[in-house]
Amino acid sequence: MKIELKPIQPKRISDQVFDQLRALIFRGDYQPGQKIMTERELAEALNVSRNSVREAINKLVTLRFLEQRQGQGTFVRPLDEAVQIPLATVMETQDASLIDLLEMRMGIECTAASLAAQRSGTAELQAIETAIADMEQDIGSGGLGTEGDLAFHMAIAAATKNPLQIYIMKNVSDFLHVGIRENLLHLYQDPKNIEMIMKQHKAICEAIRRHDPDAAYDAMRRHIAFVIDFFSRRQ
Repeated sequence: MKIELKPIQPKRISDQVFDQLRALIFRGDYQPGQKIMTERELAEALNVSRNSVREAINKLVTLRFLEQRQGQGTFVRPLDEAVQIPLATVMETQDASLIDLLEMRMGIECTAASLAAQRSGTAELQAIETAIADMEQDIGSGGLGTEGDLAFHMAIAAATKNPLQIYIMKNVSDFLHVGIRENLLHLYQDPKNIEMIMKQHKAICEAIRRHDPDAAYDAMRRHIAFVIDFFSRRQ
């Protein structure tokens, strides 16, 4: 049996800078609306050229994680600017329902979980686990854990290391955060639902930790199917 191997391609410096900055945003080290360090400061801190930093920042701007304000600097994009969420416009113009959105998530996020199981490293796993811990802490304090839930799904998208997967999931996540927040509250107001969602999140995380793409795919499928079933019964 002939095994085909592909030559290892060295990762560009700008891509490594991009990965670090994106991780800071996903982990919440850089908050929405916060100004990031200047190109010069980042170049010195990372020991890279300003050109590499500039390329990484331009990529983050293109993917809508950052915005550049003339004469002010570069800022993390707020999540609550609905006018900047293309998915909101599409759903309005196409008369799409919440179930339509959840069905789309089924395809995107099951694939994301599978890819995350194959590609995640220590940092990506830690971000997923932190999101679960934040959700548990919020619930324990009387909250609903919605912020941690969104962070969990974004952390999985980040673990795919696929920029298009991340971009699409960010738009979905932004819309979930803003456009249908009131609908999501109905799901989280039942303690039994929260308990089930926590179990599902942990099952997804465990499959990713084991680097089992099939189990991760199935765990995410069961999770989203549970959410779809909830809202289907409310219609």
